[in-house]
Amino acid sequence: MQLPFFPLQSVFFPGETVPLHIFEERYKQLINDCRQEAVTFGIPVYIDDTIAYGTEVQLVEVVTTYEGGEMDVVCVARQVFKVLSFQHEMNGKLYAGGEVQLLESVYDAPESQRAEVLQLLKELYDLMGVEFPNIPLEKFNSYAFAHKMGLSFEQEYQLLKLNRESERLSYIQRHLDGTIKVLDQINRTKEIIDMNGHFRNFDPLDFKDFGA
Repeated sequence: MQLPFFPLQSVFFPGETVPLHIFEERYKQLINDCRQEAVTFGIPVYIDDTIAYGTEVQLVEVVTTYEGGEMDVVCVARQVFKVLSFQHEMNGKLYAGGEVQLLESVYDAPESQRAEVLQLLKELYDLMGVEFPNIPLEKFNSYAFAHKMGLSFEQEYQLLKLNRESERLSYIQRHLDGTIKVLDQINRTKEIIDMNGHFRNFDPLDFKDFGA
């Protein structure tokens, strides 16, 4: 299928709300076309000087329109795609576009795997002293906290490219395991530093039975 393109150096996951400020003429035209024709558009991820994967998004609301035609809009991310071709101007339009292949997400993760990753997330938030929102297991998936677990831009992009839920959760689990170990070590180091200069109780060694 063909999609208009709005390339950004950002990753958006399916189901995510996408707020955008529109100020370039080509993207004003794109949003107006979306309003009039109810078309969706794609946000390919610009990374390493190229675009290969992205997310299809749908315009939900134009929140504000300014005097100069600039707009604040809200969209919702729908489905991940792979870029097959790129056109600098799509069908005589100002904006770019291209042929894409929509990637079907396979939700194959067992409940036990989702529960384990959810528990690791709670542990991470506890170590950081941040309140963890109450989310029931049945509503938890790999995208739920994708922007809120310390993934780098490159790691988020790798997560976006995985189409199986079990693979995404395994990727997140490896990241959380490593991050939790580092934070735990940092917290222990802070405790040691905080004790510096304070009186401490030491149990003296009993040398009664000690022989050289």
